[in-house]
Amino acid sequence: MKGLANTLFGVCLYNDDKMVGMGRVVGDGGMVFHLVDIVVDSECQGLGLGKLIVERLMEWVLQEADETAIISLIADIPADGLYRQFGFDYSRPESVGMEYQWDQN
Repeated sequence: MKGLANTLFGVCLYNDDKMVGMGRVVGDGGMVFHLVDIVVDSECQGLGLGKLIVERLMEWVLQEADETAIISLIADIPADGLYRQFGFDYSRPESVGMEYQWDQN
């Protein structure tokens, strides 16, 4: 709940009363915008819902952000192909995505 409350912008897709997809934008609302939690129910994948979610998220981000803002995401493979359609590209070799590994001693 804490994470959802700090969402800058979110999209939820419903089929009747069942949520079948969602995505969120988090960040500082000025210089950093990070797309997260982009998911589509496995029964609804392949219908273009992921693309619709990213379209709506990017419409909002591009209205809010200026050209100096960092707009980022961490892509699961093979979803990276979807994000490339929206202007995302790999940041290597200049930078790489990293995450904290909780199981380290």
